[in-house]
Amino acid sequence: METEATRPRRIVAKVGTRLVVDPDGQVRHDFLSRMARELRGLMDQGVEVLLVTSGAVGIGRRMIFPPGRRLRPSERPSAAAVGQPLLMRYWAEALTNVDIASAQVLLTQDDVVDRGRCMRLRDTLEDLLSWGVLPILNENDSISVESVTFGENDLMAAMVAVAITPAELLVMLSDQEGLFTADPRSDAAARLICQVQPHEDVAQFASGAGGPESLGGMSAKIEAARRATDCGIRVVIADGNAEGVLARAVRGETIGTCLLARPRMPSRKAWLAVHLMPRGVLVVDDGAREALRQSDGASLLPSGIVAVTGHFHEGDLVTVQDRAGKEIARGLANYSAAEVARIMGHHSSEIEQVLGRAGASEVIHRDDMVVSSIDTV
Repeated sequence: METEATRPRRIVAKVGTRLVVDPDGQVRHDFLSRMARELRGLMDQGVEVLLVTSGAVGIGRRMIFPPGRRLRPSERPSAAAVGQPLLMRYWAEALTNVDIASAQVLLTQDDVVDRGRCMRLRDTLEDLLSWGVLPILNENDSISVESVTFGENDLMAAMVAVAITPAELLVMLSDQEGLFTADPRSDAAARLICQVQPHEDVAQFASGAGGPESLGGMSAKIEAARRATDCGIRVVIADGNAEGVLARAVRGETIGTCLLARPRMPSRKAWLAVHLMPRGVLVVDDGAREALRQSDGASLLPSGIVAVTGHFHEGDLVTVQDRAGKEIARGLANYSAAEVARIMGHHSSEIEQVLGRAGASEVIHRDDMVVSSIDTV
């Protein structure tokens, strides 16, 4: 249970599609009204809230097509364009009834990937919060490229909580109770996982897929939660239909699945950790892997690199993988892909001789790198 001193002062709440619309595509106005009352209660207690909502595609599909008509991937942006103003209107109506002013903020990957745009977005959201306005965020699906979308807004919520307006708690609400040891819809022995430690890998428990209007599912929530907890933000995955779910999560009560956080990261490293568009991959040997995983950290030297893929330039974000293909770190490269291919396997003292110019002794400096918390042994 949280005390007054440890209770989060800022949270990000993410609401999934299947809470906003029912299986027939009808808007669940009763849910929106109840959630508005919960948000009012938190704000009255001095808790700042940012709301990330899905549902535009589902609402748009219902407006255009007969019930049961499935959308082709290419139709999702157009359906979102129809549904987004209605989604915002329904939320605004529910919030106005409890005297909450709201603001619409539509994001794409570029708004977060570009550090300058990310900082300008932070200024806007900080202004809204200081005015007592509830920011309502959603992906700008009508212009997003399918290959670089946030995916049912789970990753967007993590990025907002980590790198844009740093929060203490991320609450991810869907129509599922939390993480289970197996899919509870098909396995009667499935157990709810109440708590997850930072070093635990729960990807094997990613049971449950998104609905027809959803790009998410439990695997997307686990990935988003991992990024948030790696950066020092506690995450709760819970059933949004549970009464008082937000207040209970804020108080630290046992509800759904609570994923505990690592120590807080500096903002620059947090931004790297949630960055979703790496430009290349560096594969390292076992010795380099172990050096990177040490608690005091280490820079990545060329001698430990055994392979490089992708086309990246100096300063681009790359991921670091072990020989099994598991990501163990990510960071900003001091050399281009072509240069790394030439110096990999060499000692740092040989870089100038190989490249014909002086350069950094490390391919990624530890100050520009984030190491994953999940044990990859």
